[in-house]
Amino acid sequence: MFFDAALIESIPRLFTPVLLAAIGSALCDRANVFNIALEGMMLIGAFAAVVGTFYTGNALAGLGLAIVSGALSGLVFAYFGVTRGGDHIIVSIGFNVLAIGLTAFLLGRIFGVSGQFDDPAIVQLPRIHLGPVADIPLIGPFVSGQSILVWLAIFLVVAVTWLLKNHKYGLRLRAAGQNAAAMRTVGVSPERVKTAAVIACGVLCAMGGAQLSISNVTLFTEGMSAGRGWIALVIMMMCSARLPWILPTAILFGLVDAFGFRMQGLGLPQQLTESMPYVLAIVVLMLVFRKRTARYAR
Repeated sequence: MFFDAALIESIPRLFTPVLLAAIGSALCDRANVFNIALEGMMLIGAFAAVVGTFYTGNALAGLGLAIVSGALSGLVFAYFGVTRGGDHIIVSIGFNVLAIGLTAFLLGRIFGVSGQFDDPAIVQLPRIHLGPVADIPLIGPFVSGQSILVWLAIFLVVAVTWLLKNHKYGLRLRAAGQNAAAMRTVGVSPERVKTAAVIACGVLCAMGGAQLSISNVTLFTEGMSAGRGWIALVIMMMCSARLPWILPTAILFGLVDAFGFRMQGLGLPQQLTESMPYVLAIVVLMLVFRKRTARYAR
């Protein structure tokens, strides 16, 4: 059977890394920081999660190290892109290249391997089982037995939406992106607000990386973020950074990704099935920009 419980169960695991990164990207967008370093931040978080879990034997410790690495990644980006006023695209490209090279280098220095590191000492993040709910057709496999990061990502959609609409930080975030000069007149530094947004983005991307390396699997592979940071950026852009729309869009991409894995089992080439989410991203982005262009042409 093509559409079965195993397929449904895999959807949250696949959309969670993208959703977390897209939330972080939305925060940067509100602060007028064009951060396309999501890919590198996810990759560093995935590597840090494996290192922390391997040396402590505790998956939550690995997640904690991933969060720290994400905060440091955000600080690096903020220093060059916000404090020093560097071009955001150039800083992002440099950071992504750095992340690829740094994780490959540390993989060899720390574990003495190249390409991939897999060890029984790497333990998986805790999963939340909902008892009888797991027996409900369709719904049960989707919600029960999922990583704590799946539920955290969904909670963050609600929490960040509330923060942006009802908390003074949300107002300051929009002001920093739209009218930084006005913020300075009331004694608030727009650079600090932007820096906080970039650090939060780094943490969220790193948690997405941890979902990849110590939840979906228990290993690290060079380049294992595999373009998910770019998909998160596309989701943010097509939803205009509106979090209530980002969640269902991320679920859609998770569904397409799950279909791709299933079709590999039916004999379709791996290269074809793995390209499906990216083809969807390109098509959707083309439709969004076509709609916007038509609106402005009126």
